[in-house]
Amino acid sequence: MRPAAHRGLLHKYMLRKVPLAIAIAALTMGIAQAAEAPTANAAPAPQATVIHCAHLIDTVAGRMLGATSIVTDGARIKEVVPGRVNRDGAKVIDTPANDTCLPGLIDSHTHLTMQFSRTTYTDQFRLNPADYAIQSTVYARRTLLAGFTAVRNVGDYHNESIALRNAVNAGEIPGPRIFSAGQFIGTTGGHADPTDGYRWDLQGDPGPKDGIINSPEDAWKAVRQHYKDGADLIKIMPSGGVLDESSSSENPQMTLDEIKAVVAAAHDYGFTVAAHAHGAEAIRRAVLGGVDSIEHGTFMDDQDIKLMKAHGTWYVPTIIAGEFVMEKAKEGWYPPQVARKALEVGPKILATAGKAYKAGVKIAFGTDAGVYPHGENAQEFVYMVQAGMPPMYAIQAATTHAAALLKHTQDFGSVSAGKYADVIAVPGNPLDDIGLMKKVDFVMKEGVVYKQDGQPTAASFKSSLGM
Repeated sequence: MRPAAHRGLLHKYMLRKVPLAIAIAALTMGIAQAAEAPTANAAPAPQATVIHCAHLIDTVAGRMLGATSIVTDGARIKEVVPGRVNRDGAKVIDTPANDTCLPGLIDSHTHLTMQFSRTTYTDQFRLNPADYAIQSTVYARRTLLAGFTAVRNVGDYHNESIALRNAVNAGEIPGPRIFSAGQFIGTTGGHADPTDGYRWDLQGDPGPKDGIINSPEDAWKAVRQHYKDGADLIKIMPSGGVLDESSSSENPQMTLDEIKAVVAAAHDYGFTVAAHAHGAEAIRRAVLGGVDSIEHGTFMDDQDIKLMKAHGTWYVPTIIAGEFVMEKAKEGWYPPQVARKALEVGPKILATAGKAYKAGVKIAFGTDAGVYPHGENAQEFVYMVQAGMPPMYAIQAATTHAAALLKHTQDFGSVSAGKYADVIAVPGNPLDDIGLMKKVDFVMKEGVVYKQDGQPTAASFKSSLGM
């Protein structure tokens, strides 16, 4: 799913020329967020901090622990100790007595450089690239404050999410740790084509440098271009999508040979490959082609499930996106052919996710943020439980599972010594009420506190540029 320019349940009318714009965004972020004032002070992480948690979820063992102290040393966790302890010279943070601590959450399917709205299909004629870039800094901050300390950004148009990633890493703007796929890769006229839906004289002929391929040879060139551009992973579009202006969300749009070429090239360069795929045949080809994950998977059938289990392919359901587009289709947000696809896909994703879980397919948490408003990512937990997944499994999908999909289990996904000091807390026990995941009241990323007592701290407004 995606609107034509932001494919992947995204939209086609996204920024086209943003390398310069992210720099403008970093400089103007204070203006963009002037209405929001910090309510607490938080400097960069002290040398040592002790967080006292009344409860802690051990996402590796899948169990709830009692009182626990988390000792951080700069950006990493130094030790995790049962009970309430202190360390000489360490700053002490006491979370509320009813809170449960968890590792920072991971959303495996986001699009931080856009947010769909009723006007998205015409915004391309009104907004400049700098407008989208400034908005992306706001979306990154909202995502972090919602408790998501890492994300996979699975597609944009002109590598704007790579620039956003670099700005976050440099401390120029607050945001989650971003793993960017850069531009989508797809075929002419498909869900990845940036000119899909344009009139003939405006279509041009996008090629591998633009992420559009039509042969295995093109696939190798496109992947190598992503390596040159500094991407972290590859995102392909082997099926149609929902929010583009084509007629089908499920028709296969890449050949098996093209997919195999993308995967071979990607794995040569150390990339994983995420595949947007709604239709059963597109899912089958993607799995046989060796992709690492299937995104959406709406019309997954028994053969697809069997293949995914045999190949160890991850599944990222994005239930919230299906529910959101179904709702907005009924409100008249989309052109008729898009509304029809939204009403076909929306009702099926939740049931497909439940079926895949019961069959034993590996599931990682992902939402397609940007199709719905950024910051509301945790609603996916509610839908996952509705689909039949236990609350602990849903939380593991957003921690240990997502870290494994990213191949970064050594850095995050659990609260343990040596990993990044990414810690969040919610007011109560989310195993009893999964909806509490939408009420994160404490956020620490790499030892820096961005939210405490339910309020953003000064660190969530500061940047290395002095903002």
